[in-house]
Amino acid sequence: MAVIFLGVRHHSPACARLVADTIHSVRPAYVLVEGPADMNHRMDELLLGHELPIAVYTSYRDHERRHGSWTPLCDYSPEWTALTAGREAGAELRFIDLPAWHPALADLSNRYADAETRYDEVTGRLCRAFAVDNVDALWDHLFEIEPADGLAERLATYFDLVRGDTETGPDDTAREAYMAQWVRAAAGDAGERPVVVVTGGFHRPALVRLAEQGERSWPEVPQPPEGAAVGSYLVPYSFRRLDAFDGYQSGMPSPGYYQDLWEYGPDGAARRLTEAVTARLRARRQPVSTADLIAARASADGIALMRGHPHPARVDVLDGLATALVGEAIETPLPWASRGPLQAGHHPVVVEMIAALSGDRAGRLHRSTPLPPLVHAVLAELGGPGDERLHLGGQAGRERSRFLHRLRVLGIPGVVRTSGPRPAGGTELVEQWTLTETDDRLPALIEAGGYGVDPQEAAASVLADRIRDADLDQLADVLFDAALCGIGELAGQVLDDLARAIVAAADLGSLGRTLTVALAMWRHDDLFATSGSTTLGTVVRAATLRALWLAEGVHGGPVPADPQRIGAMAAVRDALRHAGPPLGLDVDAALGVADRVAACQDAPPDLRGASLGLGWSLRGTAAADPARAVRGAFVPASAGDWLAGLFALAREEVLHTGGVLELLDELVAAMSGHDFLVALPALRQAFGYFPPRERHLIATRLVELRSGAGASAWDLMRLEAAPELVAAGMALDERVDAALRREGLITP
Repeated sequence: MAVIFLGVRHHSPACARLVADTIHSVRPAYVLVEGPADMNHRMDELLLGHELPIAVYTSYRDHERRHGSWTPLCDYSPEWTALTAGREAGAELRFIDLPAWHPALADLSNRYADAETRYDEVTGRLCRAFAVDNVDALWDHLFEIEPADGLAERLATYFDLVRGDTETGPDDTAREAYMAQWVRAAAGDAGERPVVVVTGGFHRPALVRLAEQGERSWPEVPQPPEGAAVGSYLVPYSFRRLDAFDGYQSGMPSPGYYQDLWEYGPDGAARRLTEAVTARLRARRQPVSTADLIAARASADGIALMRGHPHPARVDVLDGLATALVGEAIETPLPWASRGPLQAGHHPVVVEMIAALSGDRAGRLHRSTPLPPLVHAVLAELGGPGDERLHLGGQAGRERSRFLHRLRVLGIPGVVRTSGPRPAGGTELVEQWTLTETDDRLPALIEAGGYGVDPQEAAASVLADRIRDADLDQLADVLFDAALCGIGELAGQVLDDLARAIVAAADLGSLGRTLTVALAMWRHDDLFATSGSTTLGTVVRAATLRALWLAEGVHGGPVPADPQRIGAMAAVRDALRHAGPPLGLDVDAALGVADRVAACQDAPPDLRGASLGLGWSLRGTAAADPARAVRGAFVPASAGDWLAGLFALAREEVLHTGGVLELLDELVAAMSGHDFLVALPALRQAFGYFPPRERHLIATRLVELRSGAGASAWDLMRLEAAPELVAAGMALDERVDAALRREGLITP
């Protein structure tokens, strides 16, 4: 029996009309569609009566691979019109492609990604031949706005040319061999009625050839490997997610425009696009006059005539609107002259035009559509929109917090924490959350359902995925998120990865952040319920020893202060102070390292200052003559960077040890004007480690030292001019003095 092969472009109104008209005309026995064969037994669910766009979302997870894939469908998708027209014609409907979890589709997050984009040489040659910018404009020129007569033949010629005789990769070969089995089996079972095959046009030449070869038995649907978790569900989709300008991998850009093209034809789509752009611009208080619209339409008609189009195409309308509405010079190429996501830097009017092209339609599933267990579990507990204040000191507050954190980790829209505990933020026991309704929530929940049947299992799976390629900083975040989510069973895996990463850590700053997080969790029972954990203690001990080892190996001379490196030394100090004896850390050995680094002139100034502060803060009053150590280590050229390290680790010791502030005042005052100006930015950074109250205390003591008890510290802290202006004035004074001395007008 005859087999009619219709090669299509995904999400093309012209192809969708051709498919529907062909099926209604020939009334086939079978309609075979490129799509996941494991959804064939759920065809009734797919055709329940949803509001499109929708998608089939498939998740796959095993111990080696995690994959998510979408098969999106909208009103003008040829695959959708094949299914609906086929059902109306009484045909048997079958998806004939491999399941989305199959290794042959492992590199595709979207089944309908354009195959012809892999053959840019051919499409580029066609674009040059027809004088168009890209394959989207080429497609419109050849198919969307041309008369429908002979469309099937023109499509076949186009895809034969695009495919050529190029050898495909093993993935496409496997898919096409599988689809050909379905074609042969349907042809053998159809009797006198034809079979209609609707696939991406790229696959059509191979299927025509393969359909004549091999057995005619029905193929089996592949089963996932044992132990793999696989799920497929219908998901509401949106035009925004379908738009190539938003990063979508396949088919036509500007889905709102092509929906209008499907419903109203080229002239109607052009009119509605102009109206949509006008409405968006006027809503943003951009003036658009009737004369502007007349000029835009006249320009579009003229451009279409010049390009040989019987009706204005999408780019004709856009070029006409840009000509009429953008009065300034456009510095960047217009976005419809290329493919891919919209880049920054475009004129605001152009951005609004792209938004109008996209449209704001969002799909809705029929109320009878099955949903993953996770969706029901979340919706039963989430509640309505509003602000929530949670007290983590009580069991109820902690449980609610863990539930919301699991949704946050899953990326569920409309669940936002505005304040609460941070990795290095101490034991804050109050959280603020804002819950809002959003159209994206249900799709996100359905997609998250591939991770597990309840929020705890799903969040644990997400965190496990984040571990795989995480660096040391990211592992610390995973550890903290696991604690906030209350997912204890993840801790062992994360801690094993942390231990391995710590052994190989080469960056002191990243290691310090990990140490900060692990130490906070080890210390604070009320928030994390991990106080005194043996495994966390192992991480704290290993990170402390590794940080000390790295600190002693950092060289490079005078470089600007590094807050992360300083923070790492502060984390070492806290670990030695709060966990030294319980974890068996050798404090004396650590102090020996600090003394050696503080005295090493090859070490960066901030690290030398931090090491001096580390020793001073741990020894306390037992420190041997800290003022002498400060005087010996102070180097004017790098004073600000050195003081940043010192103040970060020994702030209280500097404030409360007699004579130290006076000594620092003496040392800074002795700096030359040039040295002071060079050091000024770093000095300001260093004193930023003191909170405002302590800065006022420092100012008070310095004013008393220099002006007596009657002066006010506020006069020192509140300059009438900005510090940068004062520094610039001092630099100017110094240049003037130098010029006067050079000319002999003043003596040194």
